[in-house]
Amino acid sequence: MSGLTARHTGPGPAAGAEDGTAARVVDAAKVYGTGDAAVRALDGVTVGFPAGRFTAIMGPSGSGKSTLMHCAAGLDSLSSGSAWIGGTELGTLGDRQLTLLRRERIGFVFQAFNLVPTLTVAENVTLPLDLAGRRPDAEWIDALIDVVGLRDRLRHRPSELSGGQQQRVAVARALAGRPEVVFADEPTGNLDSRSGGEVLALLGRAVHDMGRTVVMVTHDPVAAAHADEVVFLADGRLVDMMTAPTAGRVLDRMKAFDTKAFDGRPAGGGGTSS
Repeated sequence: MSGLTARHTGPGPAAGAEDGTAARVVDAAKVYGTGDAAVRALDGVTVGFPAGRFTAIMGPSGSGKSTLMHCAAGLDSLSSGSAWIGGTELGTLGDRQLTLLRRERIGFVFQAFNLVPTLTVAENVTLPLDLAGRRPDAEWIDALIDVVGLRDRLRHRPSELSGGQQQRVAVARALAGRPEVVFADEPTGNLDSRSGGEVLALLGRAVHDMGRTVVMVTHDPVAAAHADEVVFLADGRLVDMMTAPTAGRVLDRMKAFDTKAFDGRPAGGGGTSS
């Protein structure tokens, strides 16, 4: 089941590989440690994340979902296999080239908001562009501020914002440079359900209204239900995917990991859930 690929079923941005993916890994393996202490976090995963779509990655604790995201985003290197952003293979890049690629073509949103406390909202949003010496696209930033709904908070500092507002600033910062793909690692993990719902809706708008690509790691079936598709990992392997997910269907799929020992086949004996 390691060859499952999230399907592209709608329009997307101009960026992406010839196969329509904004990011992908091929035969991805990641091993930590050596000898008897070795842990295989990824075990031959092949998956593509389609351009212009919202994909969630789910699995039990220790399934390799965060490792998959980190390797796909160039934050960590694979032990073997390959990772691609569009048509660029990350393993062929030197440290400086990889840093530039992450800065110019990828956005990141994490569970911790990671805002600079001494900067205003406006300054935090454009910080990556300022560090790169790039002039912000004023029209894009202006539209982005409206999308995140923080125009009346632009001069405020993070300490003057709620957790949900801070995460919305983090999402705006991730999108400020028009990245090909945004990787989000448990972006609602520190938020209450209402604030979390606002952030998930914002990520959805970034995809469907602004033509971006979002790949999100989450443990929450309600969060996963905001995505266009969900891919499921277990024991470092890709075992299933689900299109048009609902919270109930995702929860049922996750419960299967607790009731059936993983043997390399998807629970229920199926291939792709739909």
